Amino acid sequence: IDTKDYVDPLIEEGTRKGVIYWVPFARSTPLFYYNKQAWQEAGLPDRGPKTWEEFVEWVPKLVKQEGGKTVRYAFAHPSAASYIAWLFQPVVWQWGGRYSDPDFTIRIQEAPAVEAGSFYLSTVRDGWAVPSKDIVADFVNGAAVAMMASTASLRGITNSASFPVGTSFLPEGPMGFGCCTGGSGLAILKNKPKEIQEAAFKYLTFATSPENTMWWSQNTGYMPVRKSAVQSQEMQQFYQQNPNFKTAVDQLPKTRQQDAARVWIPNGDQIIGKGLERVTVQLEDPGTVFADVAKTLEREAKPVVEQLKRREG
Repeated sequence: IDTKDYVDPLIEEGTRKGVIYWVPFARSTPLFYYNKQAWQEAGLPDRGPKTWEEFVEWVPKLVKQEGGKTVRYAFAHPSAASYIAWLFQPVVWQWGGRYSDPDFTIRIQEAPAVEAGSFYLSTVRDGWAVPSKDIVADFVNGAAVAMMASTASLRGITNSASFPVGTSFLPEGPMGFGCCTGGSGLAILKNKPKEIQEAAFKYLTFATSPENTMWWSQNTGYMPVRKSAVQSQEMQQFYQQNPNFKTAVDQLPKTRQQDAARVWIPNGDQIIGKGLERVTVQLEDPGTVFADVAKTLEREAKPVVEQLKRREG
């Protein structure tokens, strides 16, 4: 495999201290999805909001009420099981915070992250965002006219929606732009017999080939993981006909790797996600919630830190 043909930010995430541990396969970024029909009816420009502040200004034109009850929300938040911690990661950065440092020093309890949490709290408390068990279903059914969701959902959303779907980069926060990557990669376990490793390598080569990464991208929404695939005439023509599929590719150079607390601490995603549910569903104080989350993350990080010390010195 020519590892130099893998898209740089994606192969770099599987590399630690110069050693490639896994290669990219199903790779994504969050996107801002919006209902173009609702946007048009509200007299809004055909684009996503440039900032969260701008989106808040648009909210009154997007929310619908009947008989004193909200029947259409401007935005939907996912549950912990639907990776709210992944989608909140960019928002924390947009407010100048982070979940943790690379060395597992936990930061989610600090002021910038708490302020980002307070923004999430306000979206629900003020009545324009709804915590959802299935944000894609609520978006497609028109219960919410915008959401942050993975580009991996793009094909399914496009095929299911009865309205034209728009996508854009994530809105900026008070401290600017922030966006992470997501998805998965492929690796080979070193303790397996040689013949199994060789078979796994053949599959890895097949699954991440330029031809197959193009097919996978066009039929899901995941990004192509090979430079040669992105630059190919086939993909360029596909992007011209399906511009939403290029949004994540264009946004990728602006992304950064996720904080260690979510991706390396066992159950880090769910620990953070359950805390965020306390904010968006139970409307608890983010400062109190994130202090609790930080204590749990610190406890669960200790075995990981010790293992890295033994391995890397």
